[in-house]
Amino acid sequence: MAEVARLAGVSTATVSHVLNGTRRVREDTRRLVLAAVAEVDYTPNAAARSLATSRTRTLGLALSAISNPYLGELLEAVETEAAAAGYTLLLADPHDDPSYESTAVARLRSRVDGVLLAPSADSGGTVGALIAQRVPTVLVDRMLGGEHDEVGTENVEPVAGLVAHLAAAGHTRIGFVSGQAGLTTTVERRDGYRLGLRRAGLEYSLDVAGHSETEPARRAVRELLARPDRPSALITANNAMTIGAVQAVSDLGLHVPGDVALAAFDDFPWADAFSPRLTVVAQPFADIGREAVRLLLRRMGEPDAERRSVRLPARFVHRESCGCEA
Repeated sequence: MAEVARLAGVSTATVSHVLNGTRRVREDTRRLVLAAVAEVDYTPNAAARSLATSRTRTLGLALSAISNPYLGELLEAVETEAAAAGYTLLLADPHDDPSYESTAVARLRSRVDGVLLAPSADSGGTVGALIAQRVPTVLVDRMLGGEHDEVGTENVEPVAGLVAHLAAAGHTRIGFVSGQAGLTTTVERRDGYRLGLRRAGLEYSLDVAGHSETEPARRAVRELLARPDRPSALITANNAMTIGAVQAVSDLGLHVPGDVALAAFDDFPWADAFSPRLTVVAQPFADIGREAVRLLLRRMGEPDAERRSVRLPARFVHRESCGCEA
């Protein structure tokens, strides 16, 4: 930094203000400093800076199934928003395992200024530790309604809307493939399914567990469609289970939507490439990612600010798998 200051003919404090954006600097001075930075190929030492400021300029994201393609939009939005604010993103995958989640988040806590967490089905210990240590935290996707800021999608009404859409198309036997037990998203989407049935005046209710994964959903749907009172329409509660359901229909020599109509929660890149194209409820993952980072930066700057719980609307995408004209 001293070498940059000498070349630019300014103080080291001015160099610091230019690089950290901590005070406004005249444009011509800023250009001189940046030119000197480029000339000597100066890179600030993050470890030294964190010792001096007690800040790492890093945010942590603990999210299961980071490799899942449908989360790419969320990850990109989080990273872009963090980078725009001058932060680096550190990732951890807790694998939806509460015991490993506790370890993964503990490792993040020692290296980051704040944590974004998609909590597992039993995150009491992890969330409790974050609260006890006053770690700035935002819960993402899975809402707990506790002491943390949180941001996610509306779940109940969108699923109730899928039921209403299928009922309007004449279906009276509508089955539901639910996600991993204990997740708030699983509970809310199942509540939406039941709400939709009540509103449509339908007594047929058949909910099978797909455990939020492709193969368990494939097995569950095969068993469901082998029943004598099999449903004429299915709703799947996430994209991985949608793929499993489509595979199960094919396994049995059946077809969507001729033999069974299909509607799903979660859009994903291939939904428009399936034949028939999949009718879905699409989550605003980019908006969720951006809002999560904004909430976290606010919490870091205002530790005692009022907690915020943000629900973003999902979008109905009408294609052909529901069996009616798109």
